[in-house]
Amino acid sequence: MDSEPTGRAVEAATVANLRDLGGIPLPGAGEGRSVRPGALLRSADLAHHDPHTDPVLTERGVQVVFDLRTTGEREAAPDVLPPGARPFVGDVLGTRPGAAPARLAQYLEDPVLAEQELGGGRAERLFEDAYRRMVLSPGARSAYAALVQTAADDGTHPLLFHCTAGKDRTGWGTALLLLLLGAGQDAVRSEYLAVNDAVRARYEPHVRRFVERGGDPEIAAVLTEVRPAYLDAALDALTERWGDTERYAREALRVEAALGRLRAELTV
Repeated sequence: MDSEPTGRAVEAATVANLRDLGGIPLPGAGEGRSVRPGALLRSADLAHHDPHTDPVLTERGVQVVFDLRTTGEREAAPDVLPPGARPFVGDVLGTRPGAAPARLAQYLEDPVLAEQELGGGRAERLFEDAYRRMVLSPGARSAYAALVQTAADDGTHPLLFHCTAGKDRTGWGTALLLLLLGAGQDAVRSEYLAVNDAVRARYEPHVRRFVERGGDPEIAAVLTEVRPAYLDAALDALTERWGDTERYAREALRVEAALGRLRAELTV
């Protein structure tokens, strides 16, 4: 089975949903190949990061923090970078800052708004649509192209990339990088779903308050977890339009020149 081992959770007191993608098998890169340990990290935002009391990112030597959030999200909760790290922004939802993945906290604070916009089964459909747009929209493609190019550059590792919860925009970014590196579908899906416990734990107080105020528990669940249908929506959009990830990289992201460097830098 190529679904084990997946990336590993990293203990951190002030950085939620921190994971090291090292060790994920890459059968497409050659027998026995895997993601280089310590080179690619994913997480939720760094707004509460305290490098003094929680030096995990400093000790790991993070060189670049790649932020996938919208302008409004970055302004409301600016990252606290580890010493020496360089920031890089790739706004996935720039043309649609009101998309569901960028409004998680807003919905959890307002059960009435959540019901109006997400009730009646609309929540899951909106997330599936958001994932398709992360594949198809020019703005999102530009952001993910920048992520691939940055990950391929010498001197950017360890690279940490994140959105707000570290599950949707970060989840698709992780899937894309793993597929380009040669991971199998099982391993990609396993890593994608592996964040659910961490995301639920981070938002548990918000969800409890949301439900106590009359919010629909199913809406809260949709907001605070990833589901196979979301990843399937992205992969289906990619396959229907471009056929496979390699062609997507060449024609949609225009990062063909970076793929060799990406694989050389991030595989062992």
